[in-house]
Amino acid sequence: MIKSITVIKPLQSQTLVFDNQSRKVSIDLAQVNLSDCNSFDIKIVFSKPVIQFRSHEYTWQKLKNNFIANEFSPKIVKFQNEKVIQANITSGIWEIDHRDPTVLLWRFNPESASPITIFSGSQNRKTTVQAKQEFSFVESPALLFPEKEAIELSRSIYPFSAVACFTDHCDFDTAENLTIQRTFFKENQIKITKGFFLNHFSKRANNASFQNQKEELLEWSKDGHELCYHSLSQSIKSNAESFHDFKYFVPPSSNLKVWIDHGYQPYNLSLFKKNDINEGEFGTILKNKNIDVLWNYIDSGTATNGVINQFNPQHFTLSVFLKGIKDFGLIKKMQLMIKNSIFHYYNDEDNIQKYRNTVTNFKKIVFQRKWESIFLLMKDSLKLGASVFSVFLFWNTNKFRPYRLAKYSPILFKHNFEDKEFYIFQTLEMLDFKKSLSEENIKTLINEKGVFIAHTYFSVPMEYHSGKLFSSPTKIDEKVAERFQFLSEKIKNKEVWNPTLSELIAYWKGFEKIVFDIDIDGNLFEKSATGLEMRKVI
Repeated sequence: MIKSITVIKPLQSQTLVFDNQSRKVSIDLAQVNLSDCNSFDIKIVFSKPVIQFRSHEYTWQKLKNNFIANEFSPKIVKFQNEKVIQANITSGIWEIDHRDPTVLLWRFNPESASPITIFSGSQNRKTTVQAKQEFSFVESPALLFPEKEAIELSRSIYPFSAVACFTDHCDFDTAENLTIQRTFFKENQIKITKGFFLNHFSKRANNASFQNQKEELLEWSKDGHELCYHSLSQSIKSNAESFHDFKYFVPPSSNLKVWIDHGYQPYNLSLFKKNDINEGEFGTILKNKNIDVLWNYIDSGTATNGVINQFNPQHFTLSVFLKGIKDFGLIKKMQLMIKNSIFHYYNDEDNIQKYRNTVTNFKKIVFQRKWESIFLLMKDSLKLGASVFSVFLFWNTNKFRPYRLAKYSPILFKHNFEDKEFYIFQTLEMLDFKKSLSEENIKTLINEKGVFIAHTYFSVPMEYHSGKLFSSPTKIDEKVAERFQFLSEKIKNKEVWNPTLSELIAYWKGFEKIVFDIDIDGNLFEKSATGLEMRKVI
């Protein structure tokens, strides 16, 4: 069944010796030095083509499109003779090109699978880098050949249900709207991971902070929500003051594990290197304060009609996004498509910087009458226009291509600061709750057994934000309330699990520990004891 196994590193490859057993083929990585690389692939060549795979929806799919299964999706494939192969561990990513069905790539930290945002330079130029990972396995990777049944794992504590997790940015929270939000979520029995500013330092006097709204924020915790840091303050202090705050702040509670970057604070995950903070020191400061979960400052895309499941790369294409905004006028639709092309389809620093320069210079000309900016505007807008034009010139091909940072469905992965290990999560931007949480979207999420970790601004007041939670400073929008009520019913019925971020990670840690094995009769069994929900599949 297996013709060859080759380990491919960035600068070299090595064919492995293996024992081609009928029930289990172990891959001995001790034959390869992995300490000098941050990514590698195991290339497995079969004598017969793969014809079906178990999808992220837990259904059998024909290999008409490329197959990708990350750590939280089934690594199970089927051949023409109905023979099934399953991985013994969940680590890494399985990938099969439908044009080459005899080759399985077992990939570890490939490009775009674990991205982290880094800002650099005077203009905070945005780049993405790969997480630094240690390749230590609970057991050596192996391929298992069951006689009849494979085993798949549920991403939810309610077996094979959907997952809806909210992480809220507190940029516009006030004492008044905090209470209104909490009352609303309590009525609907929905939990969120609620960001807060520890210190009150803001250009807006009414901004909420733990310093001023401690009692109210503690009520959130009592209601079952998770509190998390949204950096330390709304506005930016001097570098010296900022670093002092970061180094010496005292956690108000021992169970605050999540940190979400806010803006361009110099001590952020996305900025600490620019400001010459030592990587080891950065990790030590966070660990000493019991923080071990960080946001990568990346959204897989923007939720709208048809865009809701972070585990389905086909939700994150220009074609689906265009369908989701079909109700907007032509000008608004063009604006959104251009922005989505730049920030999600391309998602590269050059185009993003040109976009920002174009917007900045346009504002200088229109609002400040700085006519000298017209040449810079033309320079950047022409180059930007060429990139956007190429997308639409080859629309029939490009419209179905998943966004670069959604291809592997990165949603939770690990990153090391020297010897300190952290969890990194990626989000789905959720601004318009009328579209994002429509009945159709929630039903899609349930049918696909999907997952989202939403990046929200529940208290955003700006009028141009359609579908926002508040219709006025003190009133919840009625249509949005209906959306959350529908979601609430699905949560009560256990069709959707609604964990806080830390609750989700606590359950998903079981994926790291699980080991499957096989007996002489070809029966699969769990060798570990993880408590994960699972089921047999034929």
